[in-house]
Amino acid sequence: MTGAIRIAIVDDHPLFREGVTRSLSEIGGFEVVGEGATAQDAERIAAAAQPDILLLDISMPGGGLAAVAAILASYPAQKIVMLTVSEANADVTGALNAGVRGYVLKGVGSRTLADILRDVAAGESYLSPTLSARLLSDLQSARPADAAADRLRQLTGRQKEILRLVAEGLSNKEVALRLALQEKTVKHHMTGVLSKLNVRNRTEAALMMRELRDRDWDR
Repeated sequence: MTGAIRIAIVDDHPLFREGVTRSLSEIGGFEVVGEGATAQDAERIAAAAQPDILLLDISMPGGGLAAVAAILASYPAQKIVMLTVSEANADVTGALNAGVRGYVLKGVGSRTLADILRDVAAGESYLSPTLSARLLSDLQSARPADAAADRLRQLTGRQKEILRLVAEGLSNKEVALRLALQEKTVKHHMTGVLSKLNVRNRTEAALMMRELRDRDWDR
């Protein structure tokens, strides 16, 4: 996308909001178009400012997940990233199931956060790596390994190649550069991957692949 990425920040700690605003301003390429402290503020800002990305905390008056549900019901294209200290599985899966584009822990560095926001603005999704193992454990208990392996074997060679790179943390653009493909071609293959694996997003697809990486699933 061209121009500054328009960000709104909703968190009930003013000093934290100020710190994020200052960091993004110093890095450049971002414009903070709204700030708030409650779920009601988040809904109001989404309607009035229509930011490219809305940064929300889970723990705020009114509830961050409640705000996500209300906002996406009215504005389904709104990109939302949770920026929170919560590592609870229920919060992570609740946010992802609700439709957020990213789940970021507050310990992240400012430049890493800026990179994540750029990727989300470009259409990518993000989950903090430290949370992946926990979700992987949930997937292992909920999905029989043999059934997951069968789904993975349905992928074409190119789809497997792309999924391996996605599981390493590469964005669609980075995968395209690595494989000398068009980015739209990578997106097309990932759509096929999600359909064949019967998962909701690239994060779940990558976790499934990691779950079975020691199994001989690509024969």
